[in-house]
Amino acid sequence: MKRGGLGRGLSALIPGAVEEGAALLEVPVDGVAPNPRQPRTSFEDESLEALAVSIREVGVLQPIVVRRGERGYELIAGERRLRAARLAGLATIPAVVRESDDADALREALIENIHREDLNPIELAEAFRELLEELGLKQETLAERLGVSRSHVANTIRLLALPADVQQLLAERKIQAGHGRALLALGDEEAQRTLALRAAAEELSVREVEELVRTYLERPTTARETVATSAPVPEQTSLAEVEEILSEQLATRVTIQMGKKRGRIIVEFGSADDLERIVSEIVGSGPGLAPAE
Repeated sequence: MKRGGLGRGLSALIPGAVEEGAALLEVPVDGVAPNPRQPRTSFEDESLEALAVSIREVGVLQPIVVRRGERGYELIAGERRLRAARLAGLATIPAVVRESDDADALREALIENIHREDLNPIELAEAFRELLEELGLKQETLAERLGVSRSHVANTIRLLALPADVQQLLAERKIQAGHGRALLALGDEEAQRTLALRAAAEELSVREVEELVRTYLERPTTARETVATSAPVPEQTSLAEVEEILSEQLATRVTIQMGKKRGRIIVEFGSADDLERIVSEIVGSGPGLAPAE
């Protein structure tokens, strides 16, 4: 999917990109050696081809990050862009050249800059994804260093699964990350677009969008087309706040149903792996939930 410059991603956070010790250059595509610490061992051909098509049309929107080696340059970040540039037939590619060979220091500087940058949700998601995939960090490690929950990191990255026009609304801050997380539950891209546009136009709250999504999912397929214009169901503020907290912590939809004397909590999951992840969060292996050592 062509991103159209929705976010700045990791390259926007490169420390010292225009300062002493770093330079932005056009470097030969064939003169960049792979990163030997690259954690990814497989890249989807279809995804790379789509990126190559985008590069042929509009060029490389975000520079790769390299450092000087004995025979040219060594890649630090940007493996997919480099591979796609080769597929697109580019002779050169824009690159931020780091003079330092301390990759760990670069990771720490990037993480620190995430705190300082005023990133929109899509820019933050792209930065998270590149830190995880291209610099080899794990979600738990990144979350710990940022002082957030692992579910926050995972939920933020999931926003990149939304349709491009919904991502654009997020990038323009017309809807919030919470709206985007609620829309992910729909699965249907057209329904996501419709509800996202309504949320932006009517300035719906995250809770209102979540109620509309829930109504959509609970109705028969033939009736779902009317949900985008239906009114949200009011709910007790206190329970709504608890649902919000639990949904954020567990990175999934959590519903609280309260009767006269007792109630129940419904935690939704999308697959066996998702269920295992949620159980890990609840029993204590997730960030912020593990017992103190």
